[in-house]
Amino acid sequence: MEFVPGLIRMSLDSPEEVRRFEQDSGQLELVNLDAGPVGRATFMPGWKWSEHVKPIAGTDSCQAAHTCYFVSGRMRVVIDDGEELDYGPGDFAVMPPGHDAWILGEEPCVVIDWQGFADYAKPR
Repeated sequence: MEFVPGLIRMSLDSPEEVRRFEQDSGQLELVNLDAGPVGRATFMPGWKWSEHVKPIAGTDSCQAAHTCYFVSGRMRVVIDDGEELDYGPGDFAVMPPGHDAWILGEEPCVVIDWQGFADYAKPR
């Protein structure tokens, strides 16, 4: 017989784990569900993956696949083949592994991700 839990309540305001990006450029807050972690990332103006997460990840580009929702701010994402797209508030995004990203403008960018934050910015 399979166990099916009842209601679950977790809060990203009281995360189980917090990972900070290089140079105080933002952070990732995680809660862990049986289906995997859910995270909220806050990227500060000036944040760029290749400058602020690459040293933590140790890869040439972000190798996480993301399924996410943009709460605020704006971000440009460029995949390794050169395709690029800008995201902003209200946008739902699916991003394959192999990309760089950076914040556009002077507003922090807040993103909720259901797929790609398990190992994101996790020290090796």
